[in-house]
Amino acid sequence: MFEAAFKYTRVFCTIAASITLIACSNSDSNDTFTPQPEYLPVINPTVSLPPEVGSIVLLTQNFDLGSVGYQQAEYFLEGTASAFTNVGELTTDGVWTAEPAEQAAYKTRIVVYSPIDPADFNGIVQMEWLNVTAGFETPPSWGTGHLEMRRGGSVWVGVSAQLIGIEGSPRGLLPLNLKAVDPVRYGSLIHPGDTFSFDIFSQIAQAIRKPIGIDPLGGLSAEYLIAYGESQSAGRLVTYVNAIHPLYNTFDGYMIHSRGDASALLAQDPQVRISTPESPLVRTDLNVPVMTFETETDVVFLGFVSSRQTDTDKIRTWEVAGTAHGDYYTFVSGRDDNVGAPVFASVIEESSVLGFITCEKPLNNGPHHYHFNAAVRALNAWVTTGELPVTSPRLEVNDDNSDYLYDELGNALGGMRSPYVDAPSAVLRGEPNSGGSFCRLFGTTALFSAEQMASLYVDEAGYVDAVTKATNDALAAGFLLQEDADAIITWAPEQWRSQTGGS
Repeated sequence: MFEAAFKYTRVFCTIAASITLIACSNSDSNDTFTPQPEYLPVINPTVSLPPEVGSIVLLTQNFDLGSVGYQQAEYFLEGTASAFTNVGELTTDGVWTAEPAEQAAYKTRIVVYSPIDPADFNGIVQMEWLNVTAGFETPPSWGTGHLEMRRGGSVWVGVSAQLIGIEGSPRGLLPLNLKAVDPVRYGSLIHPGDTFSFDIFSQIAQAIRKPIGIDPLGGLSAEYLIAYGESQSAGRLVTYVNAIHPLYNTFDGYMIHSRGDASALLAQDPQVRISTPESPLVRTDLNVPVMTFETETDVVFLGFVSSRQTDTDKIRTWEVAGTAHGDYYTFVSGRDDNVGAPVFASVIEESSVLGFITCEKPLNNGPHHYHFNAAVRALNAWVTTGELPVTSPRLEVNDDNSDYLYDELGNALGGMRSPYVDAPSAVLRGEPNSGGSFCRLFGTTALFSAEQMASLYVDEAGYVDAVTKATNDALAAGFLLQEDADAIITWAPEQWRSQTGGS
C-alpha cells in the first residue's frame, strides 16, 4: 500500500552497555519488520498580504460575517510547484502511483473565514478547492454547508487552485475572474496551468498547518485539515486522493462533494496529457477518511452510478433523495442564511439564479443543505474521534441505470430520506432542467396544488403531523441534525399556508 510513500525498515533489537538502542519485540524472533510511513516533504510557500487596494473578490454570503462572529482575510502565496507523472498504469481501482515531475513558479491567493474569538475555534480547517466551471471562482461547498461550518467553529479557506479563477476563460459565464474584476489588486498573480494545481493545493495546506512567516490563520492552530471540493473540484479531489495524498499525507480527511463518474487529468496541456480511467473508484488503502456526498443529479445524470463502491471504515458515500447538483439554497437563498432561521426550510418555485441564469422550470429547492450540514458534522467527528458516519441507502435506479425509480407522487425512491420526499409538498428532482447555462445541473421543483395538498394531508394539522414524523425519522437515522430538524418542523405550518392559502 502507498507504494511511493512507504518502505519497510528492518528493526534490530540490541541492548548494549545498559543503553536501549530500540525497544525489543516480545517475539521469539530477533528482528521484526515494521512499515514506516515516509512521506515526501511539502514545500512552504511564501505568504504575503495583497496590495492595499480594492477588496476581496469572491461571491459568497450577503450578510456581514462580523454579525455571526467571523472575520475574513486574504493572503497571497507563491513558490515553485511540481507537476506529477504516473508510475505504472492508472487503474480503475484508484490505487495509483505518481511522482513529482517538472516544476513551475506560481503566485495565487486564498480567502480565510475564521472565528473572531479564538476560543470559538474547534481546531478544524475546511479547505475548499474553489470551483471555476463558470469561468470564475465560486465556493459551492461553503454555499451549501456554511451554516454548519460556522456553528461548529471551523475555519474555512477558499483556495484559488486553478488557472481560470485568476485568468478567466473565453467560455466563462461572466468576466468575473480575479484579474478582470480587479487587475490592480490581483495583477501580480501567476498560474502555470492546472497540471500544477495539485501541488499548489498541497503547499497551501502546508502554509496553514505549519506556517513560516505570515500565518494565514492569525495564530490559530490547525489541528485537523479537511479538503473540500464540489463538482469539477470534486473530480480534482478524486485524482488528488488517489495519486497525491499517498505521497504527502497532506490532509486528515476529504469531502468529495457531488462528483460525477470522472476524475481530473493528472496532467494536461501544455504538458503531456495524462488521462485517468473512466469511472475510477476511491482507493481503499487510505489512512484518512473520505466522504463522498451525492445528489440525484450526480448519481444518474452525471454518471456516478458507475463509480459506486462499498463503504469501508475509511470510505462513506451518502446519496440524497430529492436533491440537485446545484440548487436554490446553495446559489440564492443560502447567501442570506446567517443563523439557520426556519424560513430556509421553505420550498418555493424560482427559476432564476440571481439574474445570471434563468431556467425554464423552477430550480430544485430540496433538502441538500440540511443533509450536507449533517455530512459536515459527521466528517468532523470521523476525522477527530474516529466515529464512523451512518451508512446511506443507495438511490434506487432502473435496470440500465438511466433513471430513478419513483414513488406514486414522482419523487425518487431510496437514498437518504427527509420530510421533503416522505411528507412532500412538491416533486423535487435532480433531473436536468433546461434554459440558460448550467440549468441542466439545477434540477426541478414542482409544488403541489392546494387540492393535492388537501388530498394528501386533509388539513394543516395533518400536514404538520406528517412532516414532524418524517423529520424525526430522518433525525433518528442520522440523516439530519437536531437544529435543522427543529427549523423544518417550525416552518411546516407556513409551508402549508403558502400552498393552500389558509390554515
